[in-house]
Amino acid sequence: MAIHPTAIIDPKATLGDVEVGPYAVIGADVTLADGVRIGPHAVLSGTLSVGKGTVIHAHASIGGDPQDLKYAGEPTELIIGENNTIREYVSINRGTAKGGGVTRVGDNNLLMANSHVGHDCVVGDGCVLANSVALAGHVQIGDGAVLGGLAGVHQHARIGRFAMVGAGAMVSLDVPPFCMAQGDRARLFGLNVIGLRRAGMGADVLAVLRAAYRELFRSSTPMRIAADKLPEDFPDSPQVAELAEFIEHSTRGICRATASEATDGR
Repeated sequence: MAIHPTAIIDPKATLGDVEVGPYAVIGADVTLADGVRIGPHAVLSGTLSVGKGTVIHAHASIGGDPQDLKYAGEPTELIIGENNTIREYVSINRGTAKGGGVTRVGDNNLLMANSHVGHDCVVGDGCVLANSVALAGHVQIGDGAVLGGLAGVHQHARIGRFAMVGAGAMVSLDVPPFCMAQGDRARLFGLNVIGLRRAGMGADVLAVLRAAYRELFRSSTPMRIAADKLPEDFPDSPQVAELAEFIEHSTRGICRATASEATDGR
């Protein structure tokens, strides 16, 4: 354990074998697992647990009260998984009682400088939030999703697994798994082909997803009806089943496709 003498650590905090930099502040209800590193001037507060190997850089504010006018001091928490990199000035708020009480960040994520994760959000594993990405309350981000710099996501919206949201996008509706979205308000621009290849999906999987995408977004069939037919049309594809289920459970609605898509099918 390496604790800088200027760090302020409540004696009730639970610390494993960690490193804490100069002038960092760690509150009473904070739990840090082995291998956690806390940078200078970072502030960790509230009921917060941070998993093994996570690195929190300078001036980050982690575990603060939710930015919700209805919050009245109820006990809520933030749970952060293992091997995350949380860069400078990142802020992550705890949950609200109305939202279930917990904000969650999974494992192996990269949250770049100035990004924000609002109350009651759920961020999966292996995600990238580039500089100044802002997630409003109750947002859900699927595993492997990538959000470009300055992108903003509306309350209760969902970003599906291995989706890609372009820089500067304003996302007000759900972005389906495996897709790319861009713009204000964000629209779909085909499949996230590069991301899917990096995730190990082969040409056969991509071909099925392209066909399913065309049925959903490029045909004359209404999207909800097309989604209901997908498991029947592609019975052997777990990715298509995931896509159909995501659409079925959408409450905000699904981003619509652009009139022309340079990236679809490539």
